[in-house]
Amino acid sequence: RDRSLFGRVLLRSSRESAFVYAISSAGVVFAITRACSQGELKSCSCDSKKKGSAKDNRGQFDWGGCSDNVDYGVKFARAFVDAKERKGKDARALMNIHNNRAGRKAVKRFLKHECKCHGVSGSCTLRTCWLAMGDFRKTGDYLWRKYNGAIQVVMNRDGTGFTVANKRFKKPTNNDLVYFESSPDYCIRDWDVGSLGTAGRICNQTSRGMDSCE
Repeated sequence: RDRSLFGRVLLRSSRESAFVYAISSAGVVFAITRACSQGELKSCSCDSKKKGSAKDNRGQFDWGGCSDNVDYGVKFARAFVDAKERKGKDARALMNIHNNRAGRKAVKRFLKHECKCHGVSGSCTLRTCWLAMGDFRKTGDYLWRKYNGAIQVVMNRDGTGFTVANKRFKKPTNNDLVYFESSPDYCIRDWDVGSLGTAGRICNQTSRGMDSCE
């Protein structure tokens, strides 16, 4: 809940906070896993569990190369990112832990097989495959969709979990983002919530950056 980077916006238990926590947690998983595969960390390496033969929709293959050790990345992110939240027992801590977990799971969703063929004259009599993370943009786009479909919740009576604020909505899964408070109107300048407002702002119709009109 550091205000130094995102300002006061994270003080509100809104869907924006849910997204920031999820994407940040996913980013830690991605960065640590990539560092493991590239040999930049002494504490981890490629995924040693990917050995022997296996099958996919194209047939049999042998594990080889350097599979991304995403399980280590998830374990590290859980210990590092959730550490501060686990010290507290309040509703916001539970919300953050839930959204952190959703972010970690999102990275694993886009793991893919990458393979190399071996054989005479370019034939593929033998395939060597490894597990690789997808482009992080796919994770970001997925979490953005989860942000748009985030579920408003309230604490249950014993304070150990959530129930939906509106009974018409489904119970959130571990892949969904959850929030407690409705978002402020970001079109209006509101210093209390850390919003500079967008009304009257000069924008660039050809830009996709912070000065865009979207």
